[in-house]
Amino acid sequence: MSDIEDSDIGNPAGGQSVSLSRKKAKEHVEQLQRLQEKDPEFYQYLKDHDKELLEFNDEDIDEDEETDFEADEETQPAVESQKKPEKAVTTAMVDSWCKAIKEERKLGAIRSLLRAFRLACHCGDDSDVTSPKFSIVSSNVFNKIMVFVLNEMDGILRGLLGAPNTGGKKETIMDLTTTKTWAKHGTLMRIYLSNTLHILTEMTDEQMISFTLKRVKASGVFLAAFPTLLRKYIKVALHSWGTGRGALPIVSFLFLRDLCVRLGSDCLDTCLKGMYKAYVMNCKLSKSVSRSKQQHIHFLGNCVTELYGVDVPSAYQHAFVFIRQLAVILRGALTVRGDKVVKEKKDKKQRDGSKSSRKQLDKAYQKVYDWQFISCLELWTGVICAYNSEAEFGPLAYPLAQIISGVASLVPTARYIPLRLRCMKMLNRLAGATGTYIPVSSHLLDMLEMKELHKRSTGGVGKAVNLLSVKQVDKTTLKTRAFQEECTYYLVEELAEHLAQWSYSPAFFELSFIPLVRLRSFCKSTDVDRSRREIKELIRQVEANSEFTNSKRATADISPDLIAIESFLKAEKETGSSPLSQFADQLRLRAQQRIDAMVESSVIVGAESSIFSSKLSEIEEDEEHEGDEEEANNVFSSSWLPEKKSKVPKEKPKESKKRSHEEYEVEGDEDLVEDLVLSSDEEEDDDKSKVDSASEDEDHPSLQLSNKKRKPDNSSKQNIRNGRPVTNSSKKRRPRPKKASKGSK
Repeated sequence: MSDIEDSDIGNPAGGQSVSLSRKKAKEHVEQLQRLQEKDPEFYQYLKDHDKELLEFNDEDIDEDEETDFEADEETQPAVESQKKPEKAVTTAMVDSWCKAIKEERKLGAIRSLLRAFRLACHCGDDSDVTSPKFSIVSSNVFNKIMVFVLNEMDGILRGLLGAPNTGGKKETIMDLTTTKTWAKHGTLMRIYLSNTLHILTEMTDEQMISFTLKRVKASGVFLAAFPTLLRKYIKVALHSWGTGRGALPIVSFLFLRDLCVRLGSDCLDTCLKGMYKAYVMNCKLSKSVSRSKQQHIHFLGNCVTELYGVDVPSAYQHAFVFIRQLAVILRGALTVRGDKVVKEKKDKKQRDGSKSSRKQLDKAYQKVYDWQFISCLELWTGVICAYNSEAEFGPLAYPLAQIISGVASLVPTARYIPLRLRCMKMLNRLAGATGTYIPVSSHLLDMLEMKELHKRSTGGVGKAVNLLSVKQVDKTTLKTRAFQEECTYYLVEELAEHLAQWSYSPAFFELSFIPLVRLRSFCKSTDVDRSRREIKELIRQVEANSEFTNSKRATADISPDLIAIESFLKAEKETGSSPLSQFADQLRLRAQQRIDAMVESSVIVGAESSIFSSKLSEIEEDEEHEGDEEEANNVFSSSWLPEKKSKVPKEKPKESKKRSHEEYEVEGDEDLVEDLVLSSDEEEDDDKSKVDSASEDEDHPSLQLSNKKRKPDNSSKQNIRNGRPVTNSSKKRRPRPKKASKGSK
C-alpha cells in the first residue's frame, strides 16, 4: 500500500470505482479484527511496529473523488478491457484537469493529473509497469503535463497538506507528517517527487534536466519525510553537477545547497563528501590542461568552497581529515626518498638495489606530482582563504602551508618549475588571507639560481609556454629561451607579490635584506641580459620601499606592541601607496596580458559554466520570478518522448548507467579519506596490507581515483642469472652462437 506502483493512485491497472474501494476497505478492517481474535500476540507485534496498518480507516475514501481514469475503466467489463487497445490521453483531458485544479482545487482532478504525470514519466518503460489502458503518444500532451505539474504542483500540494507556501524547515515537515492530513494526502507528494526523480534519470537534454531540477527544488524540503528518495536525489544531483555542462552544474549545485541549508546534517555530510569526490574525479588530467578545463575545475572548486560555508563546524571535520590524508601521502613520498638515500650509501655497488629503489621512488613521486593532488591543495587553499576568519578553519592554514612547502621541495629540479610556481602562488594566497608570514622568498630564489635560468639558453627560441597549464616540461623545452624568460617573469611576479604583502611592515628592511643580497648576486653572475633587467627593476622597487618604510619608522613612536604595529602605515596600506604595492599591481596586469596573448580565441566551449558569481546571481534572480511558464514552454517544446525500452534490457548498458550515478554515492558512515589514492594508473601496491584494503574497497565506494584492475603479473617467477632478472622476452630469444676462437680454427 505504501509503494507508489501498488497504490490506487499510481496503478491504473487496479483502478476501480469508489464503492468497490470502500468495500475492500471494510473487508480489510474485518480481517484485522479476525486477526486480533485468532492471534493476539502477532496483532500486538503489528501494533508496536506497524501502527499505521492497524489504524486503517475506511472513512478516508471520499465518495466524490472519482477520477476520469476510474470512471472510464468502470464502464468497460474486465474481459473487454483486456482486449481493448490502449486509450490515448488527450489534450482536452489534460486541460479539463488543469482547469478543475486551478478553479476548484478538486482532489479528483489532482489525482488524475498525478496519474497522468506518472504515465508521462514512465511512458518509455515496459507495458506491464505502466497503465495497460492509457498511454501518451503525443509530445504535445507530454509537454503540457510536464509544464503544468512542474510549475504548479508544489503550490497545490502545499495547500492540500497545510504546509507553508514557500520554503520551510525540516522540523516543520516532520511535525506535518504526524497529522491526519499527511496520512490522507502525503502519498501525493511522494508520487510527485518519485516520478520527477524517474524522469530526471531518463532525460538526456541538459536544458530539460536543468529546468526540472530548478522546479523540484521548491519541494526539496519534503524529502525529509522520504529518506530513500533524498539519497537518490542527492546522487542524481551530484552526477549532474560533476558531469554536466552549461547551466546544469550551477542548477545542480543550487539544488544541493538548498537541501543542505534546509535539511542540515541529514544530507550535508553526504553532499560534502560526494562533491569532493566528484571534484577530484574531474581533476584526473593528462600532463597539460586546456584553459576551458582549468576554468571548469575552478568553477567546481568555487562550488565546494561555497558549500563548506553552510555549516563551518561540520565542514571542519571533513577538511581536517582530507588535508591530513594529503599529508600522509606526502609523508610516504618523503619516507621513500629518505630510505633510498640511506640504501645508496650502504650499497653503492649493487645496481639491482638502486634500480628497484629508483622505481619505488618514482611511484612515490607520482602520488604527489599529480594533477589530482595539486588540485586538492588549491581547493583547500581557497577554502581556508575564504573562511580564515572562522575559529575552526584558521588553525588549518599552518599544516596546509607545511604540505605545500614539502611538495615544492620534493623534487628540486628545473623540469618541475611550473608545479613549484603553483605552490608558491598558493603560499602567497595563504599568507595574504591569514596575515601570516610564510618564507616564500627562499623557494623562489633557489629556482632563480638554477643553471637553466642562470646561464644562457642553448635550445633556441622555442614556443611560448603557459606555466599554469603544465606541471612539468621536457628536456627540449627546458633549454629554450621562451621557457627561460617565462620562468623569470613568474619568479619576479611571485617574489614581488610576497614582498608587497609586507611592504607596510616596520620590519620590511630586515625582511628584504637577504633577498636583496641574493638578487644582487644573481645580477652580477648571470649571462642572460633580459633576466638581469627584470631583476634590477625589482631591486630598485625593493630599495625604494625600504626607504619608504624606514623614513616612516624613524619619525613614528612605536614599540614592540601588536596594536602599535597594526596602526603603522595603516592609512597608506588602505590606499596601496607603497612603491612595491604599485609595482606588484603592474606585474599582475602584465601577467594577465601575457596569458591572454597565448590564448588563440576568447570564445571557449563550455566556459560559461565556469563564471561562478555572475551566473549564480543570474539564476537566483530568475528563480525569484514566478513567471516560469514561458521558460517551461520553451524547454518542453520539442517532440521528445522517452524511448520505448525493450522487455529484456541489455545488461552492459544497465550496469554502466547504474555505475554512472552510483560512483557519486557516498555512504553516510564511511570515511572517504582513509582509502584516498592519488596516484597514476601504473601504481602497484607492494605491501600485502594495501592489497587487502583495495579488495575491501570494491564493496564500499570511496575516493579511489586510480583503481583500475590489472592483469596478474607473472614477472615474479623469474630466473636469476648473474644477479639480474630474466624477463619473458629474454626467455624467447634464441641463444647467439659463440664465436670460435682463433685457436679452434
